Amino acid sequence: MTFSAKDMIRKRKSVRTFTGEPLKNSDRAAINQFIQSPTNPFDVPVDFRLLDAKEYGLSSPVIVGADLYLAAKVKRCKNYEIGFGYSFEHVCLYAESLGVGTVMLAASLNRAAFEKAMDVKDYEVLPVASPVGYPAQKKSIRETLMRKGLKADERIPFEQMFFNKQYGNHLAASSAGIYAEALEMTRWAPSAANKQPCRAVISDHVVHFYEEKSIKDSPLGDIQKVDVGIAIAHFDLTMQEEGHTGRFVETDPGISLPGNVHYVISYERVK
Repeated sequence: MTFSAKDMIRKRKSVRTFTGEPLKNSDRAAINQFIQSPTNPFDVPVDFRLLDAKEYGLSSPVIVGADLYLAAKVKRCKNYEIGFGYSFEHVCLYAESLGVGTVMLAASLNRAAFEKAMDVKDYEVLPVASPVGYPAQKKSIRETLMRKGLKADERIPFEQMFFNKQYGNHLAASSAGIYAEALEMTRWAPSAANKQPCRAVISDHVVHFYEEKSIKDSPLGDIQKVDVGIAIAHFDLTMQEEGHTGRFVETDPGISLPGNVHYVISYERVK
């Protein structure tokens, strides 16, 4: 890891108002190099590109001052949503380490232009894209109102997201042991409309991840599974940073769940 994931998770905020200054050659080259081999633990290949907004006619009504976008596409395959979310967030955290701002956009894109620029095939999807640039000191009025409306600086309490052995058996951060910091970083993952769908049940050396579904699927797939992938990136990168090793496996424990909660994947700690 070339940067502290924990530091970047704590520092990063979604940026919608940029200075308009072009990326420094060194920053653009660094991001271009990083996206050549984006990784996720689900073996889902994600194709990233930096795209010039003027060249491809790219835009978003909620973005001010950005002429460069990070876009990515993925084939519809097993775990593609969580793999995509993990890889995209990893790139965004790396960009943050360079002082470059990002925000994941799904609904507020001129999607046809992005899909044309990325040559998206029938068997592929482009779940999100992000402007890339240097954050302006002062946010636009629209961004200020959006953040206020979404309560973007707030998160669901720890004990309402994470549980001990059974879903609904609330877990306090003080009782989460070696998982406490990784789960706290998971809690701060960005998500569509700030719905925060990721949930987890801790059972000894295994962490079972779930999606609390509140947004309907679209032709692009399940955007909230992308959000769970983002959250899992926070968890996994933090565990790695703290010296722990684990693997992701499908071992649904079959515990009783609310009707809108669905099992996603499990993390088995090796050491």
